[in-house]
Amino acid sequence: MSKFPVPADQLVPHRPPMLLIDALESLEGDIGLVSARIREGNPLLEKDGLLAEAGLLELLAQSYAAVQGYADSLAEGPVRQGFLVGVRKMEFLARPRVGDALCIQVGAQARLEGFAVVEGQVRRGDEVLARGKIKLWIVPQEGFAN
Repeated sequence: MSKFPVPADQLVPHRPPMLLIDALESLEGDIGLVSARIREGNPLLEKDGLLAEAGLLELLAQSYAAVQGYADSLAEGPVRQGFLVGVRKMEFLARPRVGDALCIQVGAQARLEGFAVVEGQVRRGDEVLARGKIKLWIVPQEGFAN
């Protein structure tokens, strides 16, 4: 696997309706670019038709999961589960609505024993909708025992 874009369902364990991202568009060094379109039926849409702030966090987490899934696939390993375990310095500037095409940029700032601090932003065109840092725990390939 090396040609971009790579469909997200090949890289992350999420499935609809919780699969919020569409594809890993590129990966340069540690920086991944991911595409997503907000669709009807998204469980994180609010009554006003806008994506909840929790949805923006989930987009960042799934985007990093796609980056990690791509690295795992290159190493011929299985797609691993990951869990969002923390949020730091997050700014929510605007929320997307159904039909919006988004670009999510993520990159690991630090990694230690299965934990990763990831910095990222969600954009709609040139408009930054959210940015900040999240902390993820990636389950070791051997399972929870490590």
